[in-house]
Amino acid sequence: MKALNWQLPVLALLLGLALGGCAAWGWQANSYEKVLALQDADHKTEREAAATAAIDRLDQEQTQRRALEDRLQANDETHYQELLNAQQAQARLRDRLATADLRLSVLLAATTQGGDCGMPATPSGTGVVHGAIRANLDPKHAQRIISITDRGDKGLIALKACQAYVRAITR
Repeated sequence: MKALNWQLPVLALLLGLALGGCAAWGWQANSYEKVLALQDADHKTEREAAATAAIDRLDQEQTQRRALEDRLQANDETHYQELLNAQQAQARLRDRLATADLRLSVLLAATTQGGDCGMPATPSGTGVVHGAIRANLDPKHAQRIISITDRGDKGLIALKACQAYVRAITR
């Protein structure tokens, strides 16, 4: 029986240690689960806030892009209308030149010979304007000049459209 005397307290001690260890383990696991749950909730809140901020930023950028596209569309329409108006004016001018309704003339350098002071030597019945001497251009040459100015007008309108586009983009 003596052998049982010391074994029973040892067995009780081991059983107490095992039960205490299990209780401590359970308490610690419960404590860690609470901490992890709080961390998970905080992390979830942070992720939701970041996602909301990203969505708001994306909406803002899309709104800005739509506004830019609208401005560019308005600029394109304006410049297209300017180009169309210039083409129509050039077409009317070419038609008037072709029908001899309009004549192009150039100024000639006045030479002062004999003290005529820029006055024509012989009076002409076509006009009463005195001053610089003018010469009418051949209609074919006038057409070429008009086509050159037409290309220049188109180039200026295209340049203006490009400048407006760059200004709209860099704002």
